[in-house]
Amino acid sequence: MAFKSHPTRIRPPALRSGDTIGIVAVSSNVQREALQAGCDELRRLGYKPLYSDSIFERDLYFAGPLDRRLREFEAMLENDDVKAIVCARGGYGANYLLEHLNVEKVKEHPKIFVGYSDLTNFMTYLTDRCNLVTFHGPMAAKDFDHAGGVDLSSWNAALTGRAEWELGPDSGITTLVEGKAEGILYGGCLSLLVASLGTAYEIELAGTLLFIEDVAAKPFQIDRMLLQLKLAGKLNGVRGIIFGEMLDCLQTAQQDYTLQEIVLRILDDLNIPIAYGLRSGHVSRANITLPFGVRAALNAKNGEATLKILEPATTPADAGASA
Repeated sequence: MAFKSHPTRIRPPALRSGDTIGIVAVSSNVQREALQAGCDELRRLGYKPLYSDSIFERDLYFAGPLDRRLREFEAMLENDDVKAIVCARGGYGANYLLEHLNVEKVKEHPKIFVGYSDLTNFMTYLTDRCNLVTFHGPMAAKDFDHAGGVDLSSWNAALTGRAEWELGPDSGITTLVEGKAEGILYGGCLSLLVASLGTAYEIELAGTLLFIEDVAAKPFQIDRMLLQLKLAGKLNGVRGIIFGEMLDCLQTAQQDYTLQEIVLRILDDLNIPIAYGLRSGHVSRANITLPFGVRAALNAKNGEATLKILEPATTPADAGASA
C-alpha cells in the first residue's frame, strides 16, 4: 500500500549556486583548520559559507556553552541571507538544545538543515515536532574538509528539489532480505535513536523506511541496540530497513562472523526488506545526502538493492515552504 507523506510536512526552499550556507556547531568543539578547509570547498562549489567567530569557543568538550550554541542556531534561522544550515561536526552535545528549541521559530523560518551522528536527535525533533524535512548528510568540518568526502550527486538532488532520484549499487547498498516497500525515509545514528527511548523526544517509526548507521560500535553493542528497539516495539510498523556502511563496527579483524549475520538473526522475523551498506553518515568516502521526511521506495532483490526518493525534499527557492 502506498504511504502518503505527512500532510503538513514543511519543505524548505531549495539551495542554489551563490547561496549563503550558515555553519553551526551545536555539539562538540570545532578545529579551526578543518572548518576553514570545509569552507574553502563550499566556496569552490559556488556557495558562500558564513559562521560566527564564537563557533571556536570551547566549554569542556562542547562548542561553547549551551546559550552560545542555541543563539547561533537561532541567529542562522532568522538571517534571511542564510539559505541552508550545515553543521560543522557532530561529537556530543546537541541533546542539550532540545528542550530549548522554539518550534514556532523553526516553522516560521524553514531552512535546509544538514547533519548526522550526534545531530540525529536534533534532526528527528525537527522532523517530528516541526514537520520539517531534514537532510542526513555531509558536515563542513568532517566531510567537506577533504577531497572525496562528499557525494555531490545526492547533495544536488536532495537540496535542489529533484522530483525523483535513485541510489543504487554505486551507493554501496546491497540486499540482506528481499522485498519491496514504500514509506517515509527517517532515521540516523543507531546509538542516538536508541538514546531517545524513554524521553520526551522518543522516536516514532511506524510507516517509515528506517535508515540506521553507526561507527566503531562493536557487534554485540549493535545487537543490544537493535534488540532494544525491537523489544520496545519501535520496529512494529516499520516498512523496510536500510543500514549504512557501519564503519569500523568490528569486534576484531579476525572475528568469524559478520555484522550482517547479527542483523539477520535479530531482524529477519520482521518479514520486511532489509538492505545494507548505503554510504551516508559515518563513511569511508563520498558521504551521501538523504532527505528525511519524504516518501521513498526500497527494492531489494538478487543481492542488489535500490532506494528511490519519490518526491522533492525542497520547494523552488522563490516559492518558500509548502506542505
